[in-house]
Amino acid sequence: MQVNEDKCSGCELCLDYCPVEAIVIEEKKARIDEDLCTECGNCKRIDICPEDAFEETELEWPRSIRAIFSNPLSECKETGVTGRGTEEMKTNDVVGRFGPNDIGFAVDVGRPNVGTRLKEVEKLTKVVAEIGVLFAPDNPLTFLMKNKQTGELKPEVRNENVVSSIIEFKVGLDKVLKVVRALKKAAKNIDTVFSVGVISRVGVDGSIPVRSLLESEHIDIRPNGKTNLGLGRLPSSR
Repeated sequence: MQVNEDKCSGCELCLDYCPVEAIVIEEKKARIDEDLCTECGNCKRIDICPEDAFEETELEWPRSIRAIFSNPLSECKETGVTGRGTEEMKTNDVVGRFGPNDIGFAVDVGRPNVGTRLKEVEKLTKVVAEIGVLFAPDNPLTFLMKNKQTGELKPEVRNENVVSSIIEFKVGLDKVLKVVRALKKAAKNIDTVFSVGVISRVGVDGSIPVRSLLESEHIDIRPNGKTNLGLGRLPSSR
């Protein structure tokens, strides 16, 4: 994204709408710090500029990565996914990604007003990879991995700045505590914020085996459920 200085009036209306504070005013004109800009497109999409001074630019690799992880309208062409992660964790009753003995993790790294460099995300992918997790193949971040066994990202993308990124993977119940402890340890050395979502099937008796494991680590749990009410039903074969 760029600012057309000939159009910009320096009104400053746009400043509050950049999620990473990449817009600054210099010599009574708005300017975008390209190093900080995540290419989220919010400054143009909100249509707050009275002079329509924001102009989109064609993004080349690896800068195009920024838009994929930051602009909700951008799609990762290689995976066909729009956004930072996949939908399967919320529609498991249809797609069946997680079996009875699978535990899914969604580690949401970075947030608006914080952001993250992908090299910070890599710190987390590396520590969980050591445990032997299975990364979601359609996740855009997985596509950026140089080595899925080690969680190492391609060197050219590590310094790209994004609003956030979601690490998706699954493990067996026996590895849940190893993952949680590894993430806790890594949190001390990461220059951003992250939250952790845990996905599991509910037993026929209503039990959630992973819950007791998380509580044993003194983790506060906020249960969430998703019911499709038939909206996610697979097409009939008739």
